[in-house]
Formats: sequence, C-alpha cells, structure tokens
Amino acid sequence: MPNENQIGRIFKSIDTAVIWELAIIVAATVVLIVAVQRIVPWLANRLPGRKRLFILSTAPYLRFFIFLAALSMMVPLLIEPSLQNMVAILGSVGLALGFALKDYASGLIAGIVAMGEFNYRNGDWVQLGDVYGEVRHIGLRTVEIVTPDDSRVLVPHNFLWGQPVINSNNGDARLQCIADFYLHPQHDAHQVRNVLVDVALTSPYLYFDDPIAVIVNEEPWGTHYRLKAYPVAAAQQFRFITDMTVRGKAALLPLGVKFATAFATPANKG
Repeated sequence: MPNENQIGRIFKSIDTAVIWELAIIVAATVVLIVAVQRIVPWLANRLPGRKRLFILSTAPYLRFFIFLAALSMMVPLLIEPSLQNMVAILGSVGLALGFALKDYASGLIAGIVAMGEFNYRNGDWVQLGDVYGEVRHIGLRTVEIVTPDDSRVLVPHNFLWGQPVINSNNGDARLQCIADFYLHPQHDAHQVRNVLVDVALTSPYLYFDDPIAVIVNEEPWGTHYRLKAYPVAAAQQFRFITDMTVRGKAALLPLGVKFATAFATPANKG
C-alpha cells in the first residue's frame, strides 16, 4: 500500500487560496449550468420548427462541456500534474467505478452513446418500452420524457443496451399520425378511401407538403383502414388523430357503411 510520502507526492497541499479557487470554480459551474437550463428553452421557444429543436438539442452538450471544463481546472489544483500521478489516480477512480458504481457508470456511458448517435433529441417523440412521450431533457444518466397525460418519466440511458428505441419524428418538427377505422367488409372500398382522404385534407391540423396515405387490410372480421397523414407540429398529433377519427366516422355513416364489431368469446367452463 502507498505510504504517506507517496500520497503526499500525488496530492498537493491545500491552503486557503486553493479552497477559494475551488469554491469559485464550483460556484461558476453551477451558475453556468443553471443559466444554460433557463436560457436555452427560453430562446428555443421563440424559434419555429427545426430551429427550436436544434437549439433544444444543444443543452446537454453545453452542460457536459461546462462540467468537463470545471473538472479540468479543479484537478491541477488538487493533484501534482505528473504522468505517474495521473495514471495512479485514474486507475483508482476507474476501479472504484467498476465495483461501486457499475450500473451508474453503465448509464453514463449509455448517455454519451445516446448523445453521440442521436438516438433521441430534445423535442423528439419516442417510445421506450411502455413509455411514450416527448423528450424534454437529456441528462448524463437519464432521459426525461413527458407523456401525453403530462406525466414526467425518467428512463435510464442504459435502456439502450437491451431494448429498442422507437423515435417517431427523429429530429423533425412533424411526425406521421394514423387514424384507424374498422368496417364491415360489405362496402365500396374506393368510395371509403376517397372519403377518408378528403377527411384528412380538410383537417385544420394537416401539413400539406407531406403525403396522405390510406392503407387497407382485409381481415377475417372485416376491413381495416389506416389513414396516415402529418400534422403541422408534432405536439398536435393527438388532436389531429382525434379530429380525423371523429370527422371520418361522421363522413362514413351517411354512406350506409357498417362498422365492424367483435364479440368476446366466453371462457370454457370445465
């Protein structure tokens, strides 16, 4: 084990001046991180579309670089900057993280991978397991998702190691919305398809530059129609789907179309 002389050669003597420098660095780091968390959303909310999403996505990177800059200034104040000392300290830190903070370190590494690979960005609508919502904050260990019912969910980044990530808009301001219709098989499919396209075209939420599609699948119980279109903004997806569903049903009823119904099969009794 290292004796006191070896430890003394690694760490510098800490006096009042060093303590003040460390305190100033910590205080400046906290102030800068708080400023980034307030200024970036304030600025992004005053910009449209892709510019808003781009500004929001810079927040985790700015916080990460501020943290690295603070660490690079604090280490020389505490440790004698020699190669032998740095190797010893980094080796000890790595060993401690490997045993004591295995899961936490895994989350940190996954967070860096997520930021580097752009698996999700601030403003994206993602599905992580059973959680679906908008990415509001990307931390070093977790990603904050706000669900459609306004619940705040924190998902660890190490979710990436074994589960798929479904990104609905992938950095775009818009995402595809689908309204489902289940009809009795005896009807005019061409007429129904044209009516559903008109329903999407007349929606106040429709983004006209992206295509509208109607996908038809014949099932044993009836015919399944999927009306696909894009709203102006991703946040309007639920109002857009509701609008297409309500007005689509209202437009189909006068045609005499019957909607498919499914009856529950009673359980067999022994």
